[in-house]
Amino acid sequence: MTEVTRNNPLDRIRDLTGGVGSRFRALPKWQRYAAFLAFVVFLYYLPLLGIPGLVWLRTDSIDGGNNWAGVLFTCAIYVLIAIGLNVVIGLAGLLDLGYVGFFAVGAYSVALFGSRQSPVVAALQNRFNLSEDWAVTWAVCIPIALAIAMISGVLLGWPTLRLRGDYLAIVTLGFGEIIRIVVRNSPSWSGGPSGVAAIPGPQGAPSPDNTVFGLIDVKPWYWLALTVVLLVVFGVRRLENSRVGRAWLAVREDEDAAAVMGVYPFKFKLWAFAIGAALGGLSGFLFASRGGFIEPEQFNAQLSILFVAMVVVGGSGNMAGVALGAFLLAYLPERFRDFNEWRFLVFGLALVLVMLLRPQGLIPSRRRARELKDRQEEVAPGV
Repeated sequence: MTEVTRNNPLDRIRDLTGGVGSRFRALPKWQRYAAFLAFVVFLYYLPLLGIPGLVWLRTDSIDGGNNWAGVLFTCAIYVLIAIGLNVVIGLAGLLDLGYVGFFAVGAYSVALFGSRQSPVVAALQNRFNLSEDWAVTWAVCIPIALAIAMISGVLLGWPTLRLRGDYLAIVTLGFGEIIRIVVRNSPSWSGGPSGVAAIPGPQGAPSPDNTVFGLIDVKPWYWLALTVVLLVVFGVRRLENSRVGRAWLAVREDEDAAAVMGVYPFKFKLWAFAIGAALGGLSGFLFASRGGFIEPEQFNAQLSILFVAMVVVGGSGNMAGVALGAFLLAYLPERFRDFNEWRFLVFGLALVLVMLLRPQGLIPSRRRARELKDRQEEVAPGV
């Protein structure tokens, strides 16, 4: 057998980074924990970044006043979305092109039940003779948003998860568009094209006096989103290493073989859809709470394609990879805003180059990298 020639420089980079990862995993446990703790502390310090040599990371000077903490908050929300979508695509192997629908469900859950300007809150006030200042508190909206998003994932997955591949992708893409069209054409309960304003945060609805968790100081919002991301990473990692995670991997590799070995594919695919929907709803909840206003056009199909690109570019199946992909796809367009209309062209070309030179993603899972390597060796000339 002829050895496959590795002329791609990105393959050499992959070998180098793989060696670094192996050496890191070989370190004593306390050293790995210390390095992770230092990295977490650095993430919390990012909004206050003033380290010489790293100040260029900030985006404050871009576009005459871009908010650095606001960009970091967007990056944290995108990372949370990518982790949830990675459960569906990377672990269970289900192509979901309508993930923005769950994002919208979470956002509208806090908007419709928490905002005093919501038609739903007005209807509840009239029905139960409540005061005009009554609305569901922000903390109570959290389980409501999670429950509604998870139920929507089950309702979508129950009739559609018997489909596979492109057929499932088309159905989920339609789901995302249906959510946007329904809320746009239902002003009686969703606010319609005008949207919903005065969405509350941890200290109530936005107001000029609300400078801690409101719209003026965004750093606490970033710290809140980062804390949620870390908790979700811990939970999903435990889930990935559990019996459920192993069942997802078996279904992703070969659904028929998994069924023969005693794994019920439909049940575990439905679990993946429900958990991914809950994380998408949670990210939408934080997005709407931070902005204080949402409208249907914020949840278009283009955003859903961007979510899938974050997972594919970062490395499907690897949580660190999808987090890196989400950060880059959220940060780089803001960092290079000086390109104005050209930045989307550059962004698209960068995606094409990554898919041509690095189809497994920037930081792929070891299993996925081995699969692609074996396939390349099978079709390589001279083998």
